[in-house]
Amino acid sequence: MTAHVGREFFARTVHEVAPDLIGVTLLVDGVGGPIVEVEAYDQEDPASHAFRGPTPRNAVMFGPAGYAYVYRSYGIHWCLNFVCGVPGRAEAVLVRALLPEHGLEVMRARRGVEADRALCSGPGKLCQALAITREHDGLPLDQAPFELRPRLETPAIANGPRIGITRAAELPWRYGLAGSPFLSRPLRGKR
Repeated sequence: MTAHVGREFFARTVHEVAPDLIGVTLLVDGVGGPIVEVEAYDQEDPASHAFRGPTPRNAVMFGPAGYAYVYRSYGIHWCLNFVCGVPGRAEAVLVRALLPEHGLEVMRARRGVEADRALCSGPGKLCQALAITREHDGLPLDQAPFELRPRLETPAIANGPRIGITRAAELPWRYGLAGSPFLSRPLRGKR
């Protein structure tokens, strides 16, 4: 029987959870692969959707840990986040990239590209490849269609500034698998 990451994994600060997600396998209806890049967002962070308080859009961030927070970025791309933290705090980890391993042909058809590197190397690409939409917002991460399998070993993790944001971009809260060609952009720092 395959081991699974449960909701209790996410009941820690976003800064503990984010690096621990590198190497965890994410599957949505059996399609996906190991996570290779994430970004952390906490409630005091001006770039976080939770910074100004709860809204209908970000409501799931203010609920319990271990749920999906899905939103549309710039009205174009869906983005998948994992809600984490302790009660009373709204924190989430943006899943930026994964190594495509399961359901490659399905991902290629959804993305309309052949190159493995182009399938999931960015949050919008990843959501398109895994068919993640607003319908996934608020769903528990330890139940279908999601499946999270624990990493088998502790990988070498790099970290650096977040990307694609204008506020607090300098914070070194982007984590990735060191040297992975599947990152959205290279990471230089070592954790």
